[in-house]
Amino acid sequence: MIISRKESTSLLNLIGSWEQETPFFGVDVNSLEPGRPATIDAKAIGYPVRSLEKIAPGDYYVQALVNVYTYFHRADGHAIWVHMDQWEGQQFNSSPGNLYSAVQRVRISARNSIRLEASRVIPPVKIPPDTLWVKHIRFESRLLTTFWGRPMFVGATVLLPKDYDQHPTASYPVIYEQGHFSLRPPLFIKMEPPEPGSTDGQVGYQTFQAWSSASFPRMIAVTFQHPTPYFDDSYAVNSANNGPYGDAIMQELIPYIEEHFRIIRQPWARVLMGGSTCGWESLALQLYHPEFFGGTFTGFPDPIDFRHYQLVNIYEDANAFYAPGFEWLQPERPLMRTSEGQVVETEREMSLLEDVLGSRGRSCQQLEAWEAVYGPVGGDGYPEPVWDKGSGSINHKVASYMRDHGYDLRVYAEQNWARLSSQLTEKVFIWVGDMDNFYLNLAVYDMDDFFKLHPEAHARFEYGRPKKGHGWLPWAPADFIKLIGEHIAAHAPVRTEISQWQY
Repeated sequence: MIISRKESTSLLNLIGSWEQETPFFGVDVNSLEPGRPATIDAKAIGYPVRSLEKIAPGDYYVQALVNVYTYFHRADGHAIWVHMDQWEGQQFNSSPGNLYSAVQRVRISARNSIRLEASRVIPPVKIPPDTLWVKHIRFESRLLTTFWGRPMFVGATVLLPKDYDQHPTASYPVIYEQGHFSLRPPLFIKMEPPEPGSTDGQVGYQTFQAWSSASFPRMIAVTFQHPTPYFDDSYAVNSANNGPYGDAIMQELIPYIEEHFRIIRQPWARVLMGGSTCGWESLALQLYHPEFFGGTFTGFPDPIDFRHYQLVNIYEDANAFYAPGFEWLQPERPLMRTSEGQVVETEREMSLLEDVLGSRGRSCQQLEAWEAVYGPVGGDGYPEPVWDKGSGSINHKVASYMRDHGYDLRVYAEQNWARLSSQLTEKVFIWVGDMDNFYLNLAVYDMDDFFKLHPEAHARFEYGRPKKGHGWLPWAPADFIKLIGEHIAAHAPVRTEISQWQY
């Protein structure tokens, strides 16, 4: 249930974001028959107001939302209830099939009750039509269906180069762009000009103008769609909770794409890119498959060294909510800040937000997404948390599992360097702002220190300062894409005919 002081026809989009302040309260409901009520009272947990008792009496606007779970009997023997993505990218407040009520204006007090009827259904997603430039792919993954016990799907959005159909004998390099779930074109591109007087979408349209110009490198760009029951993105790796998404991408999705589009199937012609969640993915894929990909352009990645799991050292710290080393004080551990340094969210607050959105790791938010990818399966079949969402106490066995199974990428690179060293030369480029809003710069510094011990890799690191936050890109998007094209051309084998994709 969502509560707001502001009048609106819908309150659904006011919740679920990291910076939202609109109170909402949640409970688990099992086998609820139509017409039977589910009760949200003072016992229900809420965010950022923890209990309905803390809501001052007065007039408010309220709305109900039901996030519908699906029963899965997995191949590992666990039977669980989780939300089945409907190709919207695990956005519970816009997921087709979820139920919601009309907004009502009500008076809240200690003595009255409110009845909300969740009789409305969120409609199906409309898949954008294919065009000369953009193609959409979606198919059932045999590997994932076997693991989850129900049909599971992967997909991709493919951006074609200028005059692709007019050069039927040409084959092209590919940029595999990792990204949160989206059906939009890859590479920041927006194909429609902005409205007169508006700057919204201007950079994206300028990027498309460059992409379709006469002097731009001709490449194919691909973004993957691989939502899981725990997040909008699988992190492109195999995991105990999510299943074999890494295998599905490498053995099913990429081969399908390369069979249906004229892609040069050589490592030097396959380049990875991504930022944030997708920065972690791009680096992980390059480290896990150095013989397959020709380089990664990785921006502001999610923690790539778990000694800096944001500000938490999950191996040594006792508690995620408090900064260690103080005798009398207990400074709260921040999770998010502005580029000027103002804290806007703490680890405690984010943990509470996730707990309200879904018990047992089912919030489809960031901390629990990491646990679903990196961590073990708990005894109940759901992801085992690395820290308790109420107390912040860290489970070091879970932290060790994450490290020992290769998800701490700095540790993985260190332990596998004898194998990786000859295959990563000039293939790693990472950038981040020194005021990353989620403190992700700290783990990048750790990785930079590792590569300084191995100068033979010629890894490149770029730091933005001052006040460069999350999402900082050192170049204009069109210049960045050209840089990737130049990297590919420079690493093509001797006597490779590159003119076919530089027309």
